[in-house]
Amino acid sequence: MAQTGLNQGQLAANSIKSTVDIKQLFQILFRQRLLVFGLSCTVMSVATLLYLNAKPTYQSSMQMLVSSNFDDTMPSSNIKSGDSQVVDYTTQLKLMLSSRLIEKAVDILRHEYPDITVEDIKDNLTQAPLVVTQIESGTGANKVESQVFKISFKGDDPIKSKKVLRVLQQIYQDYNTDQQKQHLSKGLAFLSDRLAKIQQDLIQAERKLEQFQKKNNLVDPEVQGKILLESLADVKRQLQATRAQQQDALSRYNSLQEKLSSTRPIQSKSNQELLNAIRNTELALARERQRYTDDAPSVQQLIEQRQSQAILLQQELGSLNSTGIKPQASSSDSTLMQLDELRLKNKGLTDSEKSLASSESQLRAELSRYPSLIAEYNRLLRDVETNRKILEQMQQTQRDEGMKIVQSGFDWQVLEQPRLEPYTNNGNLLTLLGGVAIAPFLGVAAALFREMFNDAIYTPQELQKLTGLNLLGTVPKLQCNHKKRLLIPFSARNQANTKVDAIASLDSNETLDMVYQSLQIFKFPLAFKSLMVTSALPGEGKSTLALGLAVSAARMHQRVLLIDGNLRHPSLHNTLELSNEWGLSLLLVDDVGSTSFRDYIQPIHPAIDVLTAGENADDPAKLLSSPQMKELLLTFEESYDLVLIDAPPILGLVDGRILASLCNAIALVGRMGKVTRGELIQTTNILSKLNLIGAIANDVKSR
Repeated sequence: MAQTGLNQGQLAANSIKSTVDIKQLFQILFRQRLLVFGLSCTVMSVATLLYLNAKPTYQSSMQMLVSSNFDDTMPSSNIKSGDSQVVDYTTQLKLMLSSRLIEKAVDILRHEYPDITVEDIKDNLTQAPLVVTQIESGTGANKVESQVFKISFKGDDPIKSKKVLRVLQQIYQDYNTDQQKQHLSKGLAFLSDRLAKIQQDLIQAERKLEQFQKKNNLVDPEVQGKILLESLADVKRQLQATRAQQQDALSRYNSLQEKLSSTRPIQSKSNQELLNAIRNTELALARERQRYTDDAPSVQQLIEQRQSQAILLQQELGSLNSTGIKPQASSSDSTLMQLDELRLKNKGLTDSEKSLASSESQLRAELSRYPSLIAEYNRLLRDVETNRKILEQMQQTQRDEGMKIVQSGFDWQVLEQPRLEPYTNNGNLLTLLGGVAIAPFLGVAAALFREMFNDAIYTPQELQKLTGLNLLGTVPKLQCNHKKRLLIPFSARNQANTKVDAIASLDSNETLDMVYQSLQIFKFPLAFKSLMVTSALPGEGKSTLALGLAVSAARMHQRVLLIDGNLRHPSLHNTLELSNEWGLSLLLVDDVGSTSFRDYIQPIHPAIDVLTAGENADDPAKLLSSPQMKELLLTFEESYDLVLIDAPPILGLVDGRILASLCNAIALVGRMGKVTRGELIQTTNILSKLNLIGAIANDVKSR
C-alpha cells in the first residue's frame, strides 16, 4: 500500500500544476488574505497621500503657426520640379522639444529661478511639463493635422508657468531667424566666393584697358582711326588743290616769261635755258607725283631742283634790271609785276605744299600704328565685357539660389500669446481613484504570483493525494497553555495523587483521539507497540502531536512511555518543564540493565511516563544505532502498552532514519502551509520501505 502511494505521489510531483478553478482561487485568496489586504491598503494609502500632498498644477499655453516659406503668388513656371513645398512637422516638433533650445531658455530664466534645470521643463520622473501637440482640423474622416502647434507647460507656480512659455516664444523666434540666416549664408557661401573672384578679374581687366587707353591716348581707336582717315583724305584734297594751284601758277609764270621774252629782245641765252629747265622739271615732278607720294626721294629731289632753278631765274632777271636795260613799253612793267606776284604765290604754295605733305606723312605714320592698337584694344575690351557678363550671370544665379533657399525653409509665427489656463487638478483625483480601483487587483495579482512560486501544501487532501498514504487525521493548531511543571518526586513516584494540569489543554482534544483511533485501526493485521512520530523538517508540530497521542492513549487506559528521541535539539522537556539532566543519552552511555532504566523515567500522569533526551551527546547517531538502543526499545515495549518516540526530522539528519528502522510503526506529520511537495515526496521515499502506516495533517485551518 505504501509503495503504491509512493508511486502515485511521484507521478503527482512530476506533473505540472493545473489551472486553478474558482474554488481553488478562493482558497488561495483566503490563504493569502493578509498579503491581499496589506498590499491593497498600502496602495490606497499611497494614492491617498499623493492626492493629499499633491501641489496645485497650473498650465499655460500658446499657439504657433509652422508654415513653409514658399510663395503661393509665384508663377508656377518659376518653380523648379525639385523644390519642396512640404514642411516636416515631426522635425519641427522635435526641434521645439530639443534640449539645445530648452537650455537657452534655462539660461535666461536662471537669474530669476536659480534652481531651474532642463529636466524641470522638458521631462521629470512624474510627468512631462512641456508638451507640444499638433492641432487637428476637420471632423471625422476628414480630420487632418494642421500647421498650428499648441505648446503648453504645467507647473505649480502660475507666474513661472507663463514666464517659461514667454521665454520659449523668444527662443523659438530667435532660433528661426538665425536658422534662416545660417541656411542662406551656407547655401550662398560657394557662390559668394566665386562672385568675389569674378569681380576681381573684372577690376583687373578694366584697369588694364584704362592703362592702355592712357598710354596710347585713346578713347575709342576705331572712331579715332576713322577721324584720322578723314583728316588724311582732307589733307590729300588740300595737297592736290595746292599742287593744282601751283601748276596753274607755274603755267601762268611760264606764259608771262614767254611774253616778257617777246617784249625784251635782249635776253640772254641763259635765261631761256633756265626757263626750259624749270619747265622740264615741272613736267617731271608732275609725272613722279602721279606715281609716288611727296615723301619719295625722287619727288623730293625734283622739288629741290625746281626751287633752285627758280632762284637762279630770279637772280638772272635781277641782274638784267641792274644793267639798266629798260623794257620797251609799260606792259613790260605789268608783266614783271605779275611775275613777282606769281613768284610770291608760288613760294606760298610751295610752303603750303610742304606743310600739307608733312601732315600727310604724319597722318600716314599714325594710321600705320592703329591696326595693332585696335587689335589690342578689342582684346582688352573683350576681356572686360566677358568678365562683366560672367559677373552678371553669377549675380543672377546668386539671386535665384537665394530665393530658392529662402523658399525651401520654414517660418514660426506666434498665433496666440502665452496665457494661463484655468486650474485643473484632475490628474491628482485620477491618481486617487486609480489607486482605489487598482489596489484590490494588485493584491490578488500578488497573491496569485506568490502562489505560483509557493510549493507548500495547504490541504489534507493534497497531502494524501501527493503521498498516497493513509490520512490518519487532521489536527488544528495545538497549543499547550498550561505548562506548569508537575514533576513527581522520585520518592513519591508510587503515590497516586499526581496532578495532571500540565496536559489539561491536550486532554480534551477530540481530533487527537480520532488520530489515535485511526492508528489502532491501521495497526491491523500487524500489531505494534512502538510508534515513531516524525516529520520532514523541524517545526512541524510532531512533539506536540506525540504528547497529544500519549494523552489520548492514556484516556484509552493504555500505559504510555513518551521518549524524546531528538538528541541534537530536544524540546519535550521544555514543553513539559522537566529536568533534562538525565535521559536517553545518559541511559545509552551508562549501559544499565533493564531493571535500572526506571531511574531515568519521569512520570507526568498516572498512565504516562516521559524519557527526556538528556544532555547533548558527542555522537547521537552512534548512540541511536547502538545495540543498547534496540535492547532498550524492546524492554520498553515489554513494560508499556505503547512506546511513543518523538523522533528528529528525516531530512538533513540521519538520526530519524535510524530510529525509523527500530520502530514497529511510523506516523508522518506534515504542517499545512509549511512543508513543500518536494520535501514531502523526498521524506516519503525514504520511509516507504519501512513501517510507514500513514500521515497526519497538522495545523489545518478551519474553513
